[in-house]
Amino acid sequence: MSADKSQGWIARTWAWLRKPSAKYSILAISSVSFVFGILFWGGFHTGLEMTNTLEFCIGCHEMRDTVYQEYKQTIHYSNRTGVRAVCSDCHVPRDWGHKMIRKAKASMEVWGKLTGSISTPEKFEAKRLELASHEWERMKSSNSRECRNCHDFEAMSSELQKQTPYKKHMKAKDEGKTCIDCHKGIAHNLPKDYEDPDED
Repeated sequence: MSADKSQGWIARTWAWLRKPSAKYSILAISSVSFVFGILFWGGFHTGLEMTNTLEFCIGCHEMRDTVYQEYKQTIHYSNRTGVRAVCSDCHVPRDWGHKMIRKAKASMEVWGKLTGSISTPEKFEAKRLELASHEWERMKSSNSRECRNCHDFEAMSSELQKQTPYKKHMKAKDEGKTCIDCHKGIAHNLPKDYEDPDED
């Protein structure tokens, strides 16, 4: 394309963008839309990230008085390295697509809050196995994706990890197992009526 044709195309495009609609030019409408788009995206992203904080997750007594109290007794809450895994680290995917799917499903969990289906410790305990089973199935179907954000078979050191767990991890890797197959109840109490199918 010659310089004259290129400049002519640019001039025509610029003229079209500046051409008024009923009241404003397409350029003005596009610019305002762009700015509002950035503001909307920033606000949406900020709000979304606020729902990933520990404070947000324990904002209702159903979580604060049950699973949060259990979690505070685990290595994911307090450990020698000072690295803490909060609720979203285990329960919310990091990548955008899976995160949006999880957030949409989690919004349906608000129904439990509104109906009071787990509003007392007794009600929560009665539903613990059902709730845990849903989460275990989700983790199993994703190959324990959230666990693997921090833990990876390939990164495990035979020198630094005790031999018994190291051998079990390598066996699990060879058998194609995923984290949740062996680590149910690692951050929360197991349901009282839970029976491990792998136990003899």
